[in-house]
Amino acid sequence: MAGQFEGKVVFISGAARGQGRSHAVRFAEEGADVIALDLCEQIDSVAYPMPSREDLDETVNLVEKTGRRIVAEQADVRDFERVREVVANGVAELGRLDFVLANAGIFPAAGTQRLDITAFVDAVDVNLKGVYFTIEAALPAVLNQGEGGAIVITSSAAGFKSVSTTFDTMSHGAAGYTASKHAVIGVMRHYATSLAEKNIRVNSVHPGGVATPMIINEAMGRLVGDQPEFGDAQQPKLSMPPMDPAEVTDAIVYFCGHSGRHLTGVALPLDGGLTLK
Repeated sequence: MAGQFEGKVVFISGAARGQGRSHAVRFAEEGADVIALDLCEQIDSVAYPMPSREDLDETVNLVEKTGRRIVAEQADVRDFERVREVVANGVAELGRLDFVLANAGIFPAAGTQRLDITAFVDAVDVNLKGVYFTIEAALPAVLNQGEGGAIVITSSAAGFKSVSTTFDTMSHGAAGYTASKHAVIGVMRHYATSLAEKNIRVNSVHPGGVATPMIINEAMGRLVGDQPEFGDAQQPKLSMPPMDPAEVTDAIVYFCGHSGRHLTGVALPLDGGLTLK
């Protein structure tokens, strides 16, 4: 049975593991071919281990197991020309582009690195400028196929409230993360308004804590242990298990699919009521 994205192509940044890998596999299961990128290197301001080339290769393996094609390359979303090159390579092989998932992001608000000003700079460069570069690099290909499309930005519950809630939890990394995740709502609304006449829908998802290596790691554990008020502030109102990446994927599939065809300019909290606190 053909999936709802049969004959379509999706471009995903940050696809080596976690949410990005979940999106890649699910879109492939729904019939889409995939263009994927990930940095696969460490950024100094990030205290947890970032994805490796082996992680990206595993995403390739999982997509190919569905029977779909994938073009996957190492690239830094901070490098606009390199992202354009990845998109061009993918479109040359797969023929078109319909969906853009600007998913790549970092959380430089843990570890001693969070106290260095570079943590703020890196958060803004990856989480804000990287989102804009991802969309701008992909947009000509989406426009070229002339049938509309969908763009989804991965923000955070931190797009609505600060991750630091006390003087003791302040850091350059927390400020950069909060600022960048707020700012991409503006990017989303800019594109949603401007691209509506081209029938390209643009929305953002705002998860709370998702069970991925960005959240479940030693550095984050130490931060919560040292500053329990930080951990308390990230707890959702609903008493539920930690969110699985596939649950975020479900929301993105909804935005891109037929059921979400009337939705654009939506900033969707997916946080168990965290932003109600």
